[in-house]
This record gives sequence, structure tokens and C-alpha cells, in this order.
Amino acid sequence: MKNQWINGLIGIVRVKVTGRGVERFLNQLTRNEILIWNVKRHGTQAITFQIRLTDIKKLRGPARASECKIRFIERAGGPFFLQRLWTNSGFVIGAVAFFALILILSNMVWGIEIKGASPATEYQIRKELDDMGVKIGTPQFKVDNVDVIQRELTDKVKALTWVGVELQGTTYHFQVVEKAEPEKPELYSAQNLVATKKATIVKMFVEEGEQVVELNDNVKPGQLLVSGLIGKEDEKQPVAARGEILGETWYKSQVELPLNSTFQVFSGEEKRKYHLNIGSATIPVWGFGDHQYKEFEQETRDYRLKLLKWELPVTFKTDTIREREEVNRTYTEKEAIKRATDLARKDIKNQLPEDATIKGEEILHQSIKNGKVKLSILFQVIENIAEGQPIIQGDEDDSRFENNGNPTS
Repeated sequence: MKNQWINGLIGIVRVKVTGRGVERFLNQLTRNEILIWNVKRHGTQAITFQIRLTDIKKLRGPARASECKIRFIERAGGPFFLQRLWTNSGFVIGAVAFFALILILSNMVWGIEIKGASPATEYQIRKELDDMGVKIGTPQFKVDNVDVIQRELTDKVKALTWVGVELQGTTYHFQVVEKAEPEKPELYSAQNLVATKKATIVKMFVEEGEQVVELNDNVKPGQLLVSGLIGKEDEKQPVAARGEILGETWYKSQVELPLNSTFQVFSGEEKRKYHLNIGSATIPVWGFGDHQYKEFEQETRDYRLKLLKWELPVTFKTDTIREREEVNRTYTEKEAIKRATDLARKDIKNQLPEDATIKGEEILHQSIKNGKVKLSILFQVIENIAEGQPIIQGDEDDSRFENNGNPTS
């Protein structure tokens, strides 16, 4: 019978009719266009058949006219199934709640394991993870994927050479490789201090060794600053020269900055939409309606739901739409020069050692062409220019070191 599933939704009743006029009863149903099926005879005065629940009331008239008795022997279909569910609603609610609880717990973070890190590095990693939202009890779909976590940890924790991130079930596993500590410089029994770059000496503090240069001297790379041979000319003794030689060095920077520029920035307004993807079907969960942003950027994150250790064919999808607006920035000539100088200074600082300081700066050349400011800036920097150079064992000729340290031009 076609469309049997529709009848199943409406409800089906199996009816037993007994009496002398069962044939007249069936004929009357046919004349009244009442649909019946699966008709079976049980002896000469009894039949059974199936009928839709909505046609039950239509049986009373034909039954009286045919002097037959009606008895309902079986009920099936949607309304009766719902009635049984309601009768056993306590068990149904408990089962649904249990399944929902297991599903929720299976998609949360319940463990963070870190291997290969020292206690100090592990503390720093856990602190960064906490800032990123990777915490015990956090839903996994709110946490960035493992590639993003790996990249951010590597950037923020300077002690890391590499970190592997893997999500197994409800636990994040981190395998850490820390940076090897730089090898401690070999302690020579004797060494000189030589210049690392071209500079003018502005300050000297010699702990050990014989000072070779004076304040305001100009030195070249490799030139001897403090000798590790001390004593009389014929009784020189090798020592490990130590000290700090501060020199004024020079760095040149080229900067180019447009007077007018256009760029995109986020306004801070955003809209989030949540969906469940089951196969090719998408079911909206939250965030209905369209956004009204003219310019926007959309970020989509997908998270595959799990039940215990098994992945379900259900994906939780988050769409974040951020409003973007165009900003036009215009500098005056004076403002552009100041901004370009600040950028150049920042760039130079990134190249210098931590203990170096910028003493001064001088604009060597500036021009405005094609809507751009071009600057050439010379920075004066004070930094330690001394580094150790071992004295070759068995060679105590001081003049030799001076010749090696002072290349001729």
C-alpha cells in the first residue's frame, strides 16, 4: 500500500468486527469511501482489518446498521508512540539528559599534560595556555585549533625551540623541546680584549690587563684594546683581560613614509553565528538574522563533536563576522618626518644589544617625492665594543698581538 508511512504518522488501529452482517458492514464502509486494508476473515462471523485513527468515528453508523460489534485489538503509529513516551517520560528525560551530559563532557578539556619542559618553562607554558583559554573545564569548540596553539606558544615562550600539540580525547598533550643553553665560553688562561666594530672610545673600565687605547681614540674592528700580557717587557705574564670598553658607534637608516595612506581597521563591532552541520544539512543554533556591515571580515571555525572517544558525524560551526572600516590617514610634512624618525629609531633599537643606548640622531638627507617622505638618518649609539680574543699558548710577544689587532689600511 502506497504512503503507508503517512498513515503510520497519523495512527493505525486494527479492528475486529463480529456479527451476522459483517459482509453488509464491509459493503457500507466501501460505499462511505472509508479506507481499510489487511482484511482477514476469522470464521463466518468475524473479520479483522486496519483503519486510520481519524476514521474510527465513521465505523459506528455502519456497525449499528449491520448489527455488528466492534473491538479494537491493536494500536500503532505516531500518536500512540507519543502517548507511550509521555507515560514513560521520566525514563525518556533521564536518557536524553544522560546522553546530553556525556556529549557535553566528551567535548570539554579535562587534562593538560606537558612533557620535556623544566619546571620554570612548564609554569610559563601553563600561564600562556591559561591566557589563551586552554583551561580545565573549557568547551573544546571555544579553544583555538592545535596549529594556532603551537604557533602562539612558540612565539610567546622564548625558552622553546619546538612544541608539539596533540588533542587526544579530552586531554591536550604538549611535547616540548627547550632551547639549548649557549655553551659557556671556554675559560682561557689568557686573553686580549679587541674591538668588535669601528668606534670612538668614550668610557673605559679595565678590571684585568694592560690598557692599550685611550679615551677619544678611534678604533677599528679587531684592534687591540686591552692586552692580556702584563709586566716588564722581558717578563710579560699572560692573564685573562677583562673590562668594559664603551664606544660611540654609528648606524645609518633609510626610511620611506607616504603622506597619505588608506588602510582597513576593525571597528570593534562583531556578530557571531552558531550552526550544527549534520551531513549536508545546516541547523542554525544561535545568532539568527543577517548583519548590516558594509565591509566585514568573516572567520569560520569548525569543531567535530565527539562522544567519548568516537567522533560523531556532527560539526559545530562558529562564524564570526567583524565589521571593517576604511581609514584615511594624512600626515603634514612635519608629522611625517617625526613619524619616520620614530620608526627608524624603533628599527635600530631592535638591532642593538639590550645595554646599548642611542646618544643622538642626525638627518643626513630628506626629500618629498611622489607623495612620500624619504629620510636618511644617522644614529649615534653608545655600546660595549670589547670582546675576548684568546692568547695563543707559548706566544708571549706583545708586539705580535698588537700587529694582529691593528690591521693596516
